[in-house]
Amino acid sequence: MKTKVAKWGNSLAVRLPKPLVDDLGLRPGREVELRQDGTHLTLEMIPVRKIPRYRLEDLLAQIKPGQKPPPFEDWGILETEWPADDWSDVAPTDEEWEAWKREAELKLGKGRKRAVRPRRRH
Repeated sequence: MKTKVAKWGNSLAVRLPKPLVDDLGLRPGREVELRQDGTHLTLEMIPVRKIPRYRLEDLLAQIKPGQKPPPFEDWGILETEWPADDWSDVAPTDEEWEAWKREAELKLGKGRKRAVRPRRRH
């Protein structure tokens, strides 16, 4: 099928003929994949993932009167192996940490600790 390229705002658009749209089941808002291979342009449908929707009323209607719930099954803690905590890429080395502490002490006043005011009693 032949079609023309049209201007659409600052972009260009290709109008898809109705028979093609009907055959592919295209609707506004449907996502498609565009691929370029040299001078060939391919438009491919992206599969629509359908997630089932449940209504509480429908689920409750499936329970028969007097039916017992399934037995409780405790899965406990999942047996996964946690990686060892390794902060070496972001944590300072011991030398850097000591240098920062010395720098902070100098800024506070050559090793003096700041005076703490006593609390007032009302």
